[in-house]
Amino acid sequence: MYLRRVHGPRQVTLPDGSVLTRADLPAPETRRWVASRKATVVRAVAHGLITAEEARERYSLSEEEFRLWCDAVEKHGEKALKVTSIQKFRQL
Repeated sequence: MYLRRVHGPRQVTLPDGSVLTRADLPAPETRRWVASRKATVVRAVAHGLITAEEARERYSLSEEEFRLWCDAVEKHGEKALKVTSIQKFRQL
């Protein structure tokens, strides 16, 4: 078995006791972003699995777009990442 060399941890334990690994991250070629995929990337960055810069580069995200995801989760939780909720939560 061959493990690819990566910088940083291969897995992190989240506050709820679940484990998040690099294998749980969305594929780098992801183009359709649903709330659960966005939340996984935000959680990975928040808990140190990957860096924000690595996430932006891997998923071709702008700094502003990724910051909006993080702010939405911080202020309103993961439900704020749903496209139908964005306008409602941004008005608050």
